[in-house]
Amino acid sequence: MQLLRKHYYGDYGENIPNAGGEKINQLISPTSGPPMPVRTGDGGWPLWEIFIRSKQGLDHKHAGSLHAADAQMAIENARDVYCRRMEGVSIWVVESKYIHATNPDESTSLFDPADDKIYRYPTFYPMPEGVKNI
Repeated sequence: MQLLRKHYYGDYGENIPNAGGEKINQLISPTSGPPMPVRTGDGGWPLWEIFIRSKQGLDHKHAGSLHAADAQMAIENARDVYCRRMEGVSIWVVESKYIHATNPDESTSLFDPADDKIYRYPTFYPMPEGVKNI
């Protein structure tokens, strides 16, 4: 008895060898044309960080993360997940492996030089009597 298997967007197909002899899967995508090879040696699709610019805002804000095979798929999935109610006008996707961050343990040495420049903070300037807000 042979069972029928329904394929959805993002399902994996047959294992095929690539030029290096490493086994890769074919991504079955009914909407994007020919199947696209996806390496599965690292456990699946890469993680993408999603940034959305709202209609009222001028800057992109981090909305979350998702897994996708490529940038176009990440944009489409981000639109479906984070812009369901038409709240975004622009989407940026960045693969997480390209984001570099500071180490929280080294924050004192990294941000220490800013403490020496007290002139950046107007706390020691005299405030005129008539000024309420600056």
